[in-house]
Amino acid sequence: MLKDSSELEITTDSHLTVAAINEFTDELLSVGNKTQVIKQAVEADSNCVIANALVAAFHLFSGQSNALAAAAPYINNASLNLRHANKREKLYVAAIQAWAKRDIKNAIVYHEIIAKHYPRDLASVHIAQYHYRNTGDSQGLLRIAEKVAEANLDNSYIYGMLAFGLEECHRLEEAEIAGRKAVEMKHNNRWAQHAVAHVLETQGRLDEGIAWMESVWDTWESSNEAFYNHLWWHTALYHLDADDIHKVLEIYDTQIWGRARKDNGREQINAISLLLRLQLRGLDVNAWWREIADYLYPRLHEHLIPFLDLQYIYALVRGGRNDWAVEMLDSIKNYADKAQPYAQKTWRNIALPAAYGMIAHAQGNWLDSINQLEPVLPKLYSTGGSHAQRDLFEQIYLDALIHANENEKARVLLSKRNTARSNIPITQRQLANVHSKLNGG
Repeated sequence: MLKDSSELEITTDSHLTVAAINEFTDELLSVGNKTQVIKQAVEADSNCVIANALVAAFHLFSGQSNALAAAAPYINNASLNLRHANKREKLYVAAIQAWAKRDIKNAIVYHEIIAKHYPRDLASVHIAQYHYRNTGDSQGLLRIAEKVAEANLDNSYIYGMLAFGLEECHRLEEAEIAGRKAVEMKHNNRWAQHAVAHVLETQGRLDEGIAWMESVWDTWESSNEAFYNHLWWHTALYHLDADDIHKVLEIYDTQIWGRARKDNGREQINAISLLLRLQLRGLDVNAWWREIADYLYPRLHEHLIPFLDLQYIYALVRGGRNDWAVEMLDSIKNYADKAQPYAQKTWRNIALPAAYGMIAHAQGNWLDSINQLEPVLPKLYSTGGSHAQRDLFEQIYLDALIHANENEKARVLLSKRNTARSNIPITQRQLANVHSKLNGG
């Protein structure tokens, strides 16, 4: 039995397996583009339980429609060798098996046990935070990082984990301090870079945000492809809020859709959510909608998290794929009854009305969109994504209010948004226009 770089025992005699696990952990936590190195761990010792579990996790993280099929052989192989595994490895397999079954609630339980007994296992904490984020549990996302912080004060990655959890819990000053410390300790800690980007965007510190991204983007070429795409998405948001539409379009063309793997769901979402924001600014992006929609058929019955489905179905309608949109909506209805019991309420009572609201907005049916979105907006946190990503749904609702001349509701929402970030030109223009309408202008 050997130990990894965090002094955690691994049931293997292969030093190559341990080296691959160490490299994988570093790539995973820094959101690097070499996580496929974990396959070498299995090649060196095909019976290593945790190596097989981590390869399965690698596939499940991919966002590809074939992820489950790709992960299955490794989960099976890990299960066949459990009699040789230690306690931590058995917990890992149970966690990854639950993830593969979309039983995220139980997957989190296993990762919490690992965090309690093996606090140096930051890969497990990373996976747990991923699950907490995708189920809208910001408190859980922070809590598990805090639980293991004391054991990892020498490790840059824990500060990035804390930073993102703190940001999602609206503790922005603490989040910025932790995120900047993480990057000072390790310049290519891209998860920490990302957490600071969230803080600066939330506070409307646009020039600082652009400068921050420019100070770290030398590390992005070695980032995971989807995360590279996402970091540029964040950069584009600063320019969008600053009304630099030309720069946003340049980023979209060169760094987001122009560079995307067109069949990758996470990269599709970065493009869709930016296109939608551009459309809300009044730009004609119909040709781009059509281009994206053509790649979305594999997403129709995927249903990884509702946050993704709500954007896919919007893009299908805007891209002229109404038949696919109808098929996807029917599939969401069916899945709502088949999802894990803890998730059924979210799919049935929140995601489904929101999907109707998204379709209605895409079709220009403003009142229908308002009626569907308004009751569920406060609950959309449970669909997954971050605060910054889910703000899109509030923007869509606001756009419907403005189009429907629901001016008092629009004024209240715009005033709230302007109080939170008082330097955003589009908010100021919209607020002035609504005031003019209310005053008979």
